[in-house]
Amino acid sequence: MRDLFLVLHLIGLAMAVGTGFANLFLASAAAKLEPAERGSFMAKTSILVRMGHTGLGLLILSGFYLITPYWSVLSEMPMLIAKLAVVVVQIVLVTVISLLISKVKKENNPAALMKLKPFGMAIFFLGLTIVILAVLTFH
Repeated sequence: MRDLFLVLHLIGLAMAVGTGFANLFLASAAAKLEPAERGSFMAKTSILVRMGHTGLGLLILSGFYLITPYWSVLSEMPMLIAKLAVVVVQIVLVTVISLLISKVKKENNPAALMKLKPFGMAIFFLGLTIVILAVLTFH
């Protein structure tokens, strides 16, 4: 059963961090477009948000199961505590971005999506930090 959850965890990781990579490259490409085209382009790529949410959901659900054996020794694992703290920060940022995207869609202002770039960059680097902390914790 643990192997199944580990597979789900790695699929979620690929989806969540892959979304970060994709957004990084797409935002770079969008920066080269005219301002009017930029918003339209970013609006068309917003489907990636759903993929990122799905990946994050898989990570959280499988992570709860996978961490079960470590609860009793959590106080002795500072890297795992740091990893969990970064996961919480990432969840908060993903929630903030989701709320901002909803607001942008309600206002029908796709150009405002470019203002989310710093949040996306932060989520991307938090995802990489989580992977590094996981490797340092479980190697």
